[in-house]
Amino acid sequence: MALSHAILAALNDCPCSGYDLAKRFDGSVGFFWNATHQQIYRELTKLEEHSQIDARLVEQEHRPDKKIYTLTSKGEETLRNWIETPSTVSPLKDDLLVKIFAGMIVSPQTIVAELKQHRIQHLESLHTYEAISSHYFPDRSQLTDIGRYQYITLRQGIRLETEWLAWCDESIDLLES
Repeated sequence: MALSHAILAALNDCPCSGYDLAKRFDGSVGFFWNATHQQIYRELTKLEEHSQIDARLVEQEHRPDKKIYTLTSKGEETLRNWIETPSTVSPLKDDLLVKIFAGMIVSPQTIVAELKQHRIQHLESLHTYEAISSHYFPDRSQLTDIGRYQYITLRQGIRLETEWLAWCDESIDLLES
């Protein structure tokens, strides 16, 4: 997946400024596709140059003018074509797994400390995802069409974090025994 696809997907939800997109990106697509604000702005420029998004200038009082970006029909077609193209499983790149793979050259306590730190981070992510679920999706029977797809994505995040926690616990137990 390219950053452009993630941006098109986010703009498909609703038009917004680059600043608002970067903030929304951090709280939605950013959970599973990382990009800096600078990368997002660079990509917005490219997408506009390729007529996949339009930018409408909005004047603001006491603030600089801002651009509101909207998906064009060409951008929607690009997004649709990308979605319809079968995906392959992305290769896993994880520093922690490489460290553990070679962990025999350090003390078990070093790896356990790393696992405990990761466990804290995964627990925080799980709490964030569960809070999002409770706030935005309290009743699955009331999901909108858009909400259904967002909820499915969120559920995968919850499952991944739950599995990471179980794996961390199992690994810590094994190394401490």
